Amino acid sequence: MAANRPTNQAERAAHWNLVYDTKGEDAVSWYQSVPTKTLELFDVLGVGPDAAVIDVGGGASVVVDHLLARGFGDVSVLDLSRVAIERARARLGADAERVHWLHRDLLGWAPERRYDVWHDRAVFHFLIEDEERRAYLRTLRAGLAPGARVIVATFDADGPTHCSRLPVARYSAADLAAQFAPDFELVTSRREEHVTPAGLIQPFTWVVLTARA
Repeated sequence: MAANRPTNQAERAAHWNLVYDTKGEDAVSWYQSVPTKTLELFDVLGVGPDAAVIDVGGGASVVVDHLLARGFGDVSVLDLSRVAIERARARLGADAERVHWLHRDLLGWAPERRYDVWHDRAVFHFLIEDEERRAYLRTLRAGLAPGARVIVATFDADGPTHCSRLPVARYSAADLAAQFAPDFELVTSRREEHVTPAGLIQPFTWVVLTARA
């Protein structure tokens, strides 16, 4: 276990609330004004506006803005940071009422419904303990509708070793897909050279997975 790493829900929430309070939603390293790779993969998969989508760890991300603009009518955003969710709600204004906001810790969450698309940009790579990854997979399996697609992005194998003062796990596309085997199989993958607000380049691995029959 890494020193000073938050290990329970209260500690994790406090950590991420502090990150958003300190940096704001558009200065965190993962900020994108346009979630290009997410939208590209939605198009490649033919995901239409009738799909039930959940953005786990969505926080203050603008993914929800773009999905609403595309006419998606069933979008959920889950995050354990109340600050991040409040920032997103304030930004969306009246449109925030069109979103299902879930202030939850993903690792202890029991989904109350199932989703057609599970989207995770940069949550999974913070799970450096086997027990955390097993908890993630249990939640994932419980939250998927038949035929659902899973989109997960982490730092690539040559990406940073830390983010927001926390250690991360790095994955090639094959290694990331292997984390979800044998229950899920790889559909497609991408590499992204994300440019942070500070001008640094962070290589990301993206995978699209589907549950095996």
